[in-house]
Amino acid sequence: MAVDLHTCTGCSSCVIACQSENNTPVVGKQYVIEGREMHWIRIDRYYTGNPADAEAVFQPVMCQHCDNAPCETVCPVLATVHSDEGLNDMVYNRCVGTRYCANNCPYKVRRFNWFNYAKQIEKPLHMALNPSVGVRTRGVMEKCTFCVQRIQDAKTVARNEKRQLKDGDVKVACQTACPAGGIVFGDLNDPNSEVAKIFKTEERAYALLEEWHAAPSVRYLSKIRNNDKESTGGHNGHGTAKQGEHS
Repeated sequence: MAVDLHTCTGCSSCVIACQSENNTPVVGKQYVIEGREMHWIRIDRYYTGNPADAEAVFQPVMCQHCDNAPCETVCPVLATVHSDEGLNDMVYNRCVGTRYCANNCPYKVRRFNWFNYAKQIEKPLHMALNPSVGVRTRGVMEKCTFCVQRIQDAKTVARNEKRQLKDGDVKVACQTACPAGGIVFGDLNDPNSEVAKIFKTEERAYALLEEWHAAPSVRYLSKIRNNDKESTGGHNGHGTAKQGEHS
């Protein structure tokens, strides 16, 4: 996955789309304040410049699906494993809720079910749930799955049409909801895919917390600012491009 911070406006459409797609419960203001939010994507906000007239940078952060995932090595029951497609999968019926994976995740993108929110869904509201995604119960960890159900659906369609899966067949929920088109998803093993080209050729691409050597499968494209107030005094009067990096 590639996320372009230059186009992200922090609208949180991806957060709501992910919540709706994956049957993520609404925990309420109280538990969000206590740090028990359940959204699989969070929007980090960074501010630069003068505090009286600060400029903001928005960064959606989801599970990075690391090739060298720190969460996998500490799970005592193998509830989080690496698939042959490069996904960091969760096996909910194995999870015993030790939360070791959350403690070992440098990105803090794993969520723990403190209560059985599914029991609070009264008929007919249960009809609004996505039948392709299981409803988690109390005491398990959960996180972004890169919409594995959509990947499987696209593979089924391609198999029925007797063709290979091609770039663009799989669109994850956050990608389809982004009004600015700032999220790209695809197969890194396909050198012609859009996301593979971004990983290899885009100068603005960087991995989050690279120093952890977790080898994440998500790249962020840094925001570019072109402020007239920072002009070098050229004859055209336009400012120079400034690449906004943040940690």
